[in-house]
Amino acid sequence: MNCYVVGCETTRKAAVIDPGGHAADILQLLAKHNLKAIMVINTHGHFDHIGGNSELLKATGAELIIHQDDGPLLSRAGEHAAAFGLRAEPSPAPTRLLSGGETIQLGELTLEVIHTPGHSPGGICLYVDDVLLVGDSLFAGSIGRTDLPGGNHQVLIASIKEKLLPLPEKTRVYPGHGPMTTIGEEKLHNPFLN
Repeated sequence: MNCYVVGCETTRKAAVIDPGGHAADILQLLAKHNLKAIMVINTHGHFDHIGGNSELLKATGAELIIHQDDGPLLSRAGEHAAAFGLRAEPSPAPTRLLSGGETIQLGELTLEVIHTPGHSPGGICLYVDDVLLVGDSLFAGSIGRTDLPGGNHQVLIASIKEKLLPLPEKTRVYPGHGPMTTIGEEKLHNPFLN
């Protein structure tokens, strides 16, 4: 699971995106770069993306942000993890719910919220400058699973084609799992999108 930290160079305010776990390591990284986490953003509510929420919120006082359609997943993380024979750390309730299309101000950075349902009903991507943080919507050469509760293959494909592929081809795509890619690379080579 890939966790990302986005920080404003001027204000040193930061957002932690999808802290799946290892909160102590994330806190060390924040300290190393003199960043203050003011928000934790979950691109969706699946248990592998929220495991560090509780510890990070306690340590930083940050707000917890997720799309309104995935808010209910936070409270059911334990049962979803159990279905895979795993255990999940419960997440606190979100402090801000998104609907998609809004922007989040992080110091001098503006993160555009793009609602991309399909992997989960409330999946979002965050677009800032030429970087796109996609959670589990899009991967290098693949797409997110749609066989989990609330998943829908046709909806995910439509989300990607209508909302992500029109972005500039040079846009760097950072997924929730696996390596970075670009919009141009996925347009050309992703077998799920051709």
